[in-house]
Amino acid sequence: ARRAYPDAHITVIVNTADDITLHGLRICPDLDTMMYTLGGARDPERGWGRAGETWRVKGELASYRIEPSWFGLGDLDLATHLVRTQMLEAGYPLSQVTEALCARWLADDPRLTMVPMSDDRVETHIVIVDGNEPSGRRAVHFQEYWVRLHAVPEALDVIWVGIDKASATPGLEDLIATADLILVAPSNPVVSIGPILGVSQLRSAVIQSAAPVVGFAGILGGAPVLGMAHRLLPAVGIDVAAGAVGMHYGARSKSGVLDTWVMDNADAHAVAAVEEAGLRAVVTDLLMHDPDATANFIQLAVESTHQ
Repeated sequence: ARRAYPDAHITVIVNTADDITLHGLRICPDLDTMMYTLGGARDPERGWGRAGETWRVKGELASYRIEPSWFGLGDLDLATHLVRTQMLEAGYPLSQVTEALCARWLADDPRLTMVPMSDDRVETHIVIVDGNEPSGRRAVHFQEYWVRLHAVPEALDVIWVGIDKASATPGLEDLIATADLILVAPSNPVVSIGPILGVSQLRSAVIQSAAPVVGFAGILGGAPVLGMAHRLLPAVGIDVAAGAVGMHYGARSKSGVLDTWVMDNADAHAVAAVEEAGLRAVVTDLLMHDPDATANFIQLAVESTHQ
């Protein structure tokens, strides 16, 4: 978005339902990945964490046989978690902690802001098949499902613990109300976008905003570009298809949250169904080969709102 519109004021609302406390530290994977990405410090090969990361602390914890061993904390990344945890324990809300952390990473772009969806604690838990349990199922934190279990067990349900009591981060409702444009990223619709829209104040703000709302499909040709959305979509009754995800978000004219749904050329066959559901459908090459390609499809989507 920044490459497409260099002078725009951009606010990134980030999911916090992936957050977890390990080794006494509050870890916010989505916030950190976004912060490092926007700050130019993300590891390009792994797609998360810091570039040039080392793992000496992880090795020492393993030598002490400290669990959980399945979630690795890099030495550079550890500093972020230490600062965050200290500030949270001192009474600062997550939004202020995030602002303080971003002062380092986003200092070169004063028009770019990153905000957690809520200051309240929300956690995504996955109900999985487990033959060792009398009920045949058990609930695990999303991080355990993804990192330790590699999304192998069948997911039966997805629960956002605490979502019913979560309030939008102060200021976000007004920001959405006065926005010129709202973009819904091609992230996992169940565990990344879902919790954000699960905060009732944010969902209502998006529905009521005067700004056009454009969503991008992260499913191309029946498969996710990244991640394991195909393992979780069926658990919440959604087909693994771009059109199905768009219709899950729904049109604002029919109590949904989108006006326009952008799909890949491989999913052009879904245009009729998407438009029948009340959405404007745009079809283009959605593979983000490089930053220029990403900028191009964002520009295409924005231009479509003026047609």
